[in-house]
Amino acid sequence: MHIPHFDNQNQAIVDCDDQRTPLCYFNIVKLTKGESFTSQVDGYETCLVPATGSIDVTVGEHTFDTVGKRMHIWEGDPEGVYVPVGMAATMTCVSDTVEVFVAGAKFDEVYTPFVVREAQIDPVQYGSDDTKTHRKIKHVLGKNPGGQVGKLLVSELFTVGAGGWSGFPPHKHDTDALPNESRHDEVYNFRFNPEHGFGAQFLTREGDEMGDVYHIRNGSTIQIDKGYHPCVAGPGYEMYYFTILAGLSQRPLHQNFHPEHAYQLETIPGIKDMINKFK
Repeated sequence: MHIPHFDNQNQAIVDCDDQRTPLCYFNIVKLTKGESFTSQVDGYETCLVPATGSIDVTVGEHTFDTVGKRMHIWEGDPEGVYVPVGMAATMTCVSDTVEVFVAGAKFDEVYTPFVVREAQIDPVQYGSDDTKTHRKIKHVLGKNPGGQVGKLLVSELFTVGAGGWSGFPPHKHDTDALPNESRHDEVYNFRFNPEHGFGAQFLTREGDEMGDVYHIRNGSTIQIDKGYHPCVAGPGYEMYYFTILAGLSQRPLHQNFHPEHAYQLETIPGIKDMINKFK
């Protein structure tokens, strides 16, 4: 499902127990200097990731100062704060403005808050210009997070250069059929450089059934409930998408690649390292 950009006024874009992606939670919080906002999500562990700007964060007795060092998503690495299930996290803007992604996964155990700094970001770059699949991934909560996490994976994905495919070969993760596939709901939020750029999100079903194609633009949110889901950026435009993955029975992601296209796992440089980073 495609949710076009709108002014969400700091209210959830994908709320708890959403009909399409019930395992995921997503909010965008925008503040100006000195303003505060408290995020508290019952039944979901969350991660606060400034897209731009900086925040001070207080979670219970834990305080994390100046989280987020970049003024633009196209420069620098992200930082984030892990917030345990149901705990109140108060963020205060300490830059002129801030935009914060709040990513969540349904979970029922309470762990300990922690901060992820730039130096702890787990990057991976794979693909090539020749295969039109060149992209970079920055894991905020990846395979080796800075603390204990339940079911939540959080990352930022970039096309390298202008135009190109992402999420290719087509893959899905809508069924618990381990070890070949895990059930993970997924939510994306897209940005383009320049901002008038655009792309397309494919969502294709199994077999010969025709799927859906969504026209994605700056600020588009996509919910992935089931099916294969590659996306592509138009020529001349860089594409970024903030990615939330929430597992049903486990945190590691096991992707099931479309059998007609899976042979390209052998032709796209570095893709197997990328797959391993999500496990």
